Amino acid sequence: MVYGVGADALQGLERSCSDIIEDRIVSAPGGAGIERIEARFHGNAFDLHRHDTYAIGVTLSGVQRFHYRGVVEHSMPGHVIVLHPDELHDGGAGTEEGLRYRILYLEPSLLLDCLGGAPLPFVRNVVMSDSALRATLLSALAPLDEALDELFVADFVAQLAQHLGRHAGQPAKPTGKTAWRAAALARDYLEENAERPVRSDELEAITGLDRYALSRHFRATYSTSPHRFLLMRRLQRARRMIAAGEPLAEIAIAAGFSDQSHFNRHFKKAFGLTPGRWSALVRSATRGVVAQPRDVR
Repeated sequence: MVYGVGADALQGLERSCSDIIEDRIVSAPGGAGIERIEARFHGNAFDLHRHDTYAIGVTLSGVQRFHYRGVVEHSMPGHVIVLHPDELHDGGAGTEEGLRYRILYLEPSLLLDCLGGAPLPFVRNVVMSDSALRATLLSALAPLDEALDELFVADFVAQLAQHLGRHAGQPAKPTGKTAWRAAALARDYLEENAERPVRSDELEAITGLDRYALSRHFRATYSTSPHRFLLMRRLQRARRMIAAGEPLAEIAIAAGFSDQSHFNRHFKKAFGLTPGRWSALVRSATRGVVAQPRDVR
């Protein structure tokens, strides 16, 4: 999935580093064609420069001020910024309070693969208020300490291409008749291999669809993405293991998560409770005890 992260996540991101005052850049683990950072600055941060990638980000706090295509632009908290490749721009804080934002740099080749021959979308309104686009971006920008796996990237790029095409005035790529059989084949394969990383090229070989088309058809069929479907199968297995009384640290690895922190974050995002709290509730139920509503780890 591209997770539905919206205003609540944005507020959480704002709060998470509200006490940090020094200027700094934090880089996320690298990925194929996508670079992600968080930056905090006071005053002018970057002189005029240009990228050979899209630069697409979300202002978290402060005012983001920059020159772009001969105009001084300002982005407020919650606004999305979309800079086209090879466009000259600078950047910095528009007020004395400083600036904090997260941004990703996307190689145009990823979009071109997804667009299937359509031209790269050029978004004229560089600063915009678009909650759907912001949620899509934050799904990749919120977990900066996690690498993005292939299934996530395929769905993320497919959704991002739709957003950018919409803002560029390009007609949406027709999906055509839903490929029910291909989606079902992908679903069965993901269910059978939920305990290990599944690569996009595996699903392409199984279904005969490219990864971006599969993302669209899978969503049309099951209302979720291949990545999200795989994640939920892992979490369901984890809940069964919790009910069986197995240790949480062992459950995280056995269910296919990289570590317990990774497991905890996704479990709480999916179910609203930490694995520790879920385990306590299960134990209380088996003893006939009513647990008090508090969070434990």
